[in-house]
Amino acid sequence: MANPDDHGTLREQLACAFRWMARLELHEAAANHCSVVSEPGGGRFLINPAGRHFSEIRASDLLEVAADAEAAPADLDPTAWAIHGAMHRRGRDVGCILHCHSLYATALACLANPELPPIEQNAMRFFERLRIDHGFEGMGLGDEAERLASMADGDAPILLLGNHGVIATGPDVATAFDNLYYFERACRYYLVARASGLPLRPVSAEVARRTAAQWDEYAKMGAPQAHFAALMRVLDREQDDYRS
Repeated sequence: MANPDDHGTLREQLACAFRWMARLELHEAAANHCSVVSEPGGGRFLINPAGRHFSEIRASDLLEVAADAEAAPADLDPTAWAIHGAMHRRGRDVGCILHCHSLYATALACLANPELPPIEQNAMRFFERLRIDHGFEGMGLGDEAERLASMADGDAPILLLGNHGVIATGPDVATAFDNLYYFERACRYYLVARASGLPLRPVSAEVARRTAAQWDEYAKMGAPQAHFAALMRVLDREQDDYRS
């Protein structure tokens, strides 16, 4: 889980994630929301305030919210409070939660069969590690949010929200962002290949599992953290106000 002793760093990391989600067009208007726990067990978390575009969010803009608060703060989007509050209250290994309506993941979520076959190695990363919610009933409030929270766990870092969007999770910001980035890429490759009208060639389950395990080895070597550190270096050169 994210280290609560690095509270300032957590703010900067989450602000960096917002800026890159905007740069990569993984956002939608001033909607969507992302959070990271700021104390052990997920009792409190940082999250973006309502009405701020991802491209302008700074570390100091982030709200710190108690997961068990009786009501959402006035400047927090109701769906953000419902979904992130429900997920953090469960205290599972989802220290960081990134929810967005990215183009290719959301397009996949619109299909009658929104499965992601193992047709290339990015997709294989999520083989048997993807949860799909087929029960869309509205904009993530009340029972809808609790159902989504019940489906999220550390063994499946992607929760695809049917007719809605995607949630990527991880024990820290770097891992969650890496999961979101590669899942969006996998969806893009799949939908482009499918749009060709030519037959697809998925690999066997055995090969997909082996490749997923190889992805795990890269993660143990610090690949998500190296990816995110590079993103922070780019922002430090080009848009360093995210740290303020």
